[in-house]
Amino acid sequence: MQSFVFSKLFCRLLLVVLALSLPGAAFAQAWPAHPIRMVVPFSAGAGVTDIMARLVAKHLSDSLGQPVVIDNRPGAGGIAGTDAVAKAAPDGYTFLVSNVAHTVDPYLYSRLPFDPVADFIPVTMINSAPLLLVVHPSVPVTSVKELVAYAKTHPGKLNYGSGGVGTTPHLAGELFKSLSGIDAVHVPYKGGAPALNDLMAGQLTYMIENVPGTMPFVKAGRLRALAITSAQRSPLVPALPTMAEAGVPGYEVIGWNAIFAVKGTPPAIVARLQTEVARILRLPEVRQQMAALGAEPIGNTPEEFSAFLKTETARWGKVIKEKGIRAD
Repeated sequence: MQSFVFSKLFCRLLLVVLALSLPGAAFAQAWPAHPIRMVVPFSAGAGVTDIMARLVAKHLSDSLGQPVVIDNRPGAGGIAGTDAVAKAAPDGYTFLVSNVAHTVDPYLYSRLPFDPVADFIPVTMINSAPLLLVVHPSVPVTSVKELVAYAKTHPGKLNYGSGGVGTTPHLAGELFKSLSGIDAVHVPYKGGAPALNDLMAGQLTYMIENVPGTMPFVKAGRLRALAITSAQRSPLVPALPTMAEAGVPGYEVIGWNAIFAVKGTPPAIVARLQTEVARILRLPEVRQQMAALGAEPIGNTPEEFSAFLKTETARWGKVIKEKGIRAD
């Protein structure tokens, strides 16, 4: 029995030594040898991040020949799941799929159990997606300019909801307040769905929320859409103006989702994963699925993604500091 156990340990050690001795390209081709785990630090089915992770994972499983399993680890605004990935082995079998939370958490919390920059390697962005500014039909406005004027004649009386402190909809709302010069009370919820329910019940004035979550209610007449937050109009709602066109110059907000690797993950594996994801995002069926959600596939290089992260971090860090936003 002892010799059998020794033999198994020896074989495993030999495999590790052989893998480490392989050139980068050959090592990447040998990977993966067993299932890959992609951690989403939010609840299953709770938002676009989970949807995008599952869409990519399905196709990755086919192209890599190994199951790519989505592991939802919600808690503390994404911190719990992100921390689990930061402490995982950098062997190319654990990745993080996250969103703007990855860049803003250092500004929202006094202490984090990980460093979003030092402990992770940016792999690629999966998608970007605009948000919609929507109001309850009882609000007597039909444009952004009218909403701004209405807010200024009712200072402090308007409110808006979001899925929580530091979420993209919350930051989008604070940027709207800053650039338009209005005063409105932020009401945080545990997720976008309960906030939307209260908006439709007339307990909130407006929200800036993702397209998949809001469009069905806009089409049903339960919400009124005023503008889209991207720099260009959306093919889903081409008649709807952008926020900048509607009277808030300089306003642009996109939600995004992306893949991060654990620090120390072999560069060849990072490069191969980025290549595979970029290829998947060019598939017609994937592009159609994303378009239906109002999303644009990205698939940029780690270097391009890193540059985007620096810009995004500086931008939202400034807003958070100016507004004194804290999550703890």
